[in-house]
This record gives sequence, structure tokens and C-alpha cells, in this order.
Amino acid sequence: MPGSILGTAVRRVEDPDLITGNTTYVGNLSANGSIEGLLHVAFVRSPLAHGLVTGIETAAAAAVDGVVAVYTAADLGLPAHHGLMVLNPDLPRPPLATDRVRFVGEAVAMVVAESKAVAVDAAELVEVDYDPLPAVVDLEEALAPDAELQFPEQGSNLAAGLRDGDSAAALDGAEVVVRARMVNQRLAVVPMEGNAIVVDPRGDAGHDLLVHVSTQMPHGFRAQLAGILGLDAETVRVIAPHVGGAFGGKAGVLAEHTAVVGAARRLGRPLAWVETRSENLVSMPHGRSQVGYYELGLTRDGTMTGLRCRVVGDAGAYAGFGGALPLRMTYVMAPGVYAIPKVGYDAASALTNTTPVGAFRGAGRPEAAAHLERLVDIAAVELDMDPVELRRRNFLDPSSFPLTTPVGATYDVGDYDLPLREALRLADYEKLREEQQSRREAQDPVQLGIGIAVYVEITAGGGGSEYGSVHVHADGTATVSAGTSAHGQGHATSFAMLVSDRLGIPMDRITYEQSDTATVPRGGGTGGSRSLQMGGSAVDKAATDVLAQARNRAAAMLEANIDDVELTDGGEFGVTGVPTPTVTWQQVASGAEAAGETLFAGLDATQAGATFPFGAHVSVVEVDTDTGRVSPRRHVAVDDCGRILNPLLVEGQQHGGLAQGIAQALYEEVVYDADGQPLTSTLADYHVPTAADLFPFEVATTETPTHMNPLGAKGIGESATVGSTPAVQNAIVDALRPFGVRHIDLPCTPERIWRAVRAGGEDPWREPPAIFDDLPRRGGDSTEESGAI
Repeated sequence: MPGSILGTAVRRVEDPDLITGNTTYVGNLSANGSIEGLLHVAFVRSPLAHGLVTGIETAAAAAVDGVVAVYTAADLGLPAHHGLMVLNPDLPRPPLATDRVRFVGEAVAMVVAESKAVAVDAAELVEVDYDPLPAVVDLEEALAPDAELQFPEQGSNLAAGLRDGDSAAALDGAEVVVRARMVNQRLAVVPMEGNAIVVDPRGDAGHDLLVHVSTQMPHGFRAQLAGILGLDAETVRVIAPHVGGAFGGKAGVLAEHTAVVGAARRLGRPLAWVETRSENLVSMPHGRSQVGYYELGLTRDGTMTGLRCRVVGDAGAYAGFGGALPLRMTYVMAPGVYAIPKVGYDAASALTNTTPVGAFRGAGRPEAAAHLERLVDIAAVELDMDPVELRRRNFLDPSSFPLTTPVGATYDVGDYDLPLREALRLADYEKLREEQQSRREAQDPVQLGIGIAVYVEITAGGGGSEYGSVHVHADGTATVSAGTSAHGQGHATSFAMLVSDRLGIPMDRITYEQSDTATVPRGGGTGGSRSLQMGGSAVDKAATDVLAQARNRAAAMLEANIDDVELTDGGEFGVTGVPTPTVTWQQVASGAEAAGETLFAGLDATQAGATFPFGAHVSVVEVDTDTGRVSPRRHVAVDDCGRILNPLLVEGQQHGGLAQGIAQALYEEVVYDADGQPLTSTLADYHVPTAADLFPFEVATTETPTHMNPLGAKGIGESATVGSTPAVQNAIVDALRPFGVRHIDLPCTPERIWRAVRAGGEDPWREPPAIFDDLPRRGGDSTEESGAI
């Protein structure tokens, strides 16, 4: 058997096409004239955050030369529907607004024209009459008894909620209780490519409808679209060409998708919609947007005795995926890496006049880690204990895994001090503390802060199954496919490595197919960092099956017992102990073809549950206490994603996750004014960091293989985002400890820091909203929730 390629740094095979522009995105299809009769869509969007729609005048737009049609909700008659997840079945979103608009940017009408320019110009001529209503923007104010209602028939702005028994009892017996109200701000996803879709209602051979769409989940998109429109999914073909980033923002069928498909079917002509950057910032679902009220009980020696969490999540204007996160992922990850015997958890998801909230890298796990790790640092200050020592004192025992936490999560494997030791070593923690003390004694206006965060997160939530296939052709080349759908992660490289390792076929003779429901029969798509552990396991299983087929045929060709046939170091089949003769893959595969057979396997791999990656981050920052400016000096990330297939891919995911996690700590925030008008609707206002804002990252890994899949792999796509934000936030507050500063909310902007220094030790706690007293209880094994998830 050839030496294993797994675990080595292999350059991405995808990159040459991406770098040279030899790629196809949905926008290319809409611009290159390759689709005959293609029309273009522009949406008329609401300028108000809240208002009744009293009339829509489309005649002037329809009269423009080149305009084919102008549609309102009444014209299309499409059903309202939910996005990726049903948070509350009573709160679906219409593809186009009907009687009411609920956020700035909501689509009210659509213009279909011969060119995008004509469609955009004509959309300006559509006149919509609105009766303005008061807007509710703040997620906590939305839950007040006198708040303006989004859905008056609901009687409140509570989209869903849960109360986990008597949550206050979690603090019983504590000698010390530390508390904080913490904001995890709203973020924009900002992929390089926005949403885009090209719909051809003429279909193709075997399909009535052909859809090219920028999505993470082609098969899921097909299933959801077919369900909305009442179609047989097998009659719909969905293709995701190259996708220019997604980060969770392209995980389902959006309202605009449904409207474009409905209009295309009505006209019988292909339609294209490619989102502008301004549209993207106001209409693609945002991320995060939680406020957490956390209380941690401890003994005076630093042993954690209980945790009480009350979390308000922002669903935005409709009850979508993001509104479910406080009740699901944030809840599941609430106790983090610590042996906390009692956890009380209540959550409420609020409806506001803002862009709906969806998934964004980490989706509920970064929020849980940020809240908990911030609170642990507050406890360390209260107990006058080193934050590293407090964490170590409360880590879950590595020998106790697998284990079930108080909130019901089954952790597979964990050794949380392992990455922490490595991160502290790389950072030279003791030396940093010495430098910090010197600056404090000198009363240097530029103080040094050292932030620690230790996290655990969940990937491939719920487990499930995934499809993978391997086909060796008569010329000895191979094609691999999987039901996951890459948008930058490196699937073509990692899956080719698995096949090359198993079959001995060189990587340059292996091609990868994905993201087409006509050629890949099924798949769960990409989300929750599931691709390698699920799709990779399926590919590995299929390759093993193909190898068995090939050995059987090679045995016949070599006139040998199959048990004596082996794959040599040269990637050929030979007989154990006999140097010659050998047969090549080409000979074996061509022989199979001549016999009317195919060296092919398409199989599903199953995983019984989730995996739980973990890690430790150390952030080092300098804070100018006169101006509030933060200068990141170092960030050391040590992440554990189980067995590492390709360290180069892992490092790339770490770097990307760090950039987004650090950006949340320092720069990014979606802001609305009191009337619900977005103040960050362009990249001139919304601060996505550039290379000039960032700095070299120091990344490393530890390997603690999981038993949940044959590869021993866990996800890495979101881990660095989970660990980095609280590490940076903790570092900033740590730098300001001499000034009595106890907490600064995200993002830690210069203004917030400057004000905190001058305000001194303000209490980070205030009483939670009264809504928590009225939520349905959840106790024992039963679940009672307002709304449904």
C-alpha cells in the first residue's frame, strides 16, 4: 500500500481556476448571453421599517420600453413560507410584501425587463403608498407590553421562548455570584458574492425547472423550493456553480428566490436576479444579535456551582433561523468547557423592524462562548484569581468523556487543557504578565491586555447521513463526488486526498463533482462544519468499496487469490511477496468496462450524533487609554478539530475564522436609528476589516480524534470564530482593569473604551426584561415552547 498522503500539507487544487478567473458564478450566466431569452429582475424595496401598504401603482414602470412585467404579491399569488428553519409556524414571510412592510429593504414589487439597467430604472417609477407605523428596533424594547406589534394578531412580539424549569435554582448554594448583561451585536454576513439566481422554467432533459443559484445546500434548496411551490422535487434541477462565499447566509430559500421562480414560471421565460451590495447589506439575513443576562455561582475557592442564563435573541422582522439560535445552539453550548453541575436557561426570541436574522459563521456557538468566557473573566477578577487558574480548576475531566452536559449535549471527546497549555506556551504567558505589570506600575497610557478564551463548539449537529461516490474510469482517472457543497473550503482537495490515499491514484488524475442535483443524487449540503466528517466519511467509504471491486478484478487478471492482492507503493495491483507481474488501475478499469461493469460506488455514511471541537485562544492587545484605540499585538489560536487531513486547509480555516471573530470584537456592527433606518447599509459605513486592519496570526493545532466517524475528524470551519471574539474582548477589559473597568460590550470601539475608562467601574448588570417571568416552562424530558422549532 502506498504511503499515506493524509496529514500532509497539500496545496488546494481549486485555486488555479479561482485565481485566474476560469470560474463560473451565477452572475456570469446572467451576463454572458449563454441563456437564450434571459430577462432580468429588479426589486422595489421598502424605504420604511414599518408601515401598511395602501396601494401600489405600476403603470408607469410597465410602460417603459424593455419592461416585460411588473409584479406585486397580488399578481403572483405565491404562498408565504419560512426560511431554513421554522421558528414559529404562525409567522411566515411572503415572497413580496402584502398588506404590511416590516423592515427597510423588504421586497414589495418586482420589475422584469430585457436588461438589468432597464429593470432598475423602471423600478424607480413604481409608486407605493405607505401608512407609516411606529418601528420597534431594540430587541428588548420589542418585548415590552406596550411595544408596537409586528403581527397584531399574535398579541406580542415574542416569536418563541422557553423557560428551563426553575432557572433561579441553579444559583442555590453559591458563595459568590457574578453577573453581567452582555451584548452580542448584529453582524452583516458580507460574502464577496451576494445572493444570485437564474431560473429557467423551460427546464432541461428530464426536468421541468432548472435553477442556478448561489447556495450552500443545493439539495436542500431543491427540497424547500419544491415544497413551497407544490412540485415534485425530482422535476427540479438545482445547480450551484462557484459560490463566492456564504458563511451561513446562503443556507435556504429566500423570499426573493421564491419571487423570481414564481415570476419565471408565470412568464415561461428564464429570469435572473443578482443582488447588489447595498441590497445584500439590508436584505441578506444578518447574524448574531443577542443580549445575554448571565449569572455564575462559585465557591470562594473558585469552584463553579451553577450557571443561570437568560437570553434575548433578535429574530428580526420574521421568525427565521436566527431567532431560533438562542433556543437551540446557544442553549446547547451554554456550559461550555466547564463542569457546572446546574444550568438554568431561559430564552426569548423577539420580533423587530429589522432585517431578519439568520445564520452566520458559528450560528449560536460564538454567542454562547462570548457570554460565558466574558463571565469567567469577571469571576476571576472578583475572586482575585488568575483567569487561567480559574478555568483549569473547572474544566471537564478528560477521562469522563463521552459525557452528557446538564443541558443535554453529548460531548464526544475533550481535553481542554491540552490546547490551553500549548497556547500559553506559544504566547509566553508569564512574560506577558510581567510586561503588563511593568506598564501598570509605570502608569503607561498605553496599557497591555491579555485575554484568554477556552471554548467547545458543536459541528455536524444531530449527525445524520451524507452521500459520497467514487468512479474509476477506463483510462485510470477517477471522479469523486459528495453531497456537501463547497464554497471555498477546499472540498476538491480534501476529497481527492482521501481517494488518492485509499486507491493510490495520483491527485492530478482525480476530478471532483458537486452541487448539481442531476449528477449528485442526494446531499445535506455544507453548514455547521459538517463536510469532512460527513462527506469525507462517505467518500472514504465509497473508495473502500471501489478498492474491493478492483482487487477482485485484479485477482482474476493476476490469477491470484484475492486475499493475496495488494496495492503497491506505485499505485498498481500486485501479489504479496511477488515483485511481478502487476496490473494498473487503467488495466483493471478498462477490463471492467469491457466486461460491462463499472468501478463505481455511491454510498451514504452515517454519524450518530454531533462532534465537539474545542480550543484555546490568547489575545494580546495594546489599548491607548487616552483615545480608546486598540492595537492588536498578537493572537495565538490553538484549535482541536480531531484528526487533521490537510494542515494547510485547517490553517486557512483558522485564519478566516480569526479575521471574522476579531472583526466582531473590534469593528463590525449593524446599526439602525430609532426609526429602523439602517445606518450601515454600505461598505463605507459597515467596517469589514481589510488586510491593513489585521495582523499576522499565530495558529497551531492539537489532535484529539473523535470516535464518531472513521476519519476521527471534527469540523474546523467555525472554531476560530468561536474562540477569538471573547479572547479579544477579554484582553481589552484586562488592559483596563487598573481603571476599574469591569466590562465593555461588543464591538469594543474606541468611543466605548474611552467612555468606559472615564466612567470607571460601572456595574455590568441590570435586571432582565419581565418577559422571562411569563415564558412557558420546560421541565423534565418534555418541551413546552411558545411557537415551534
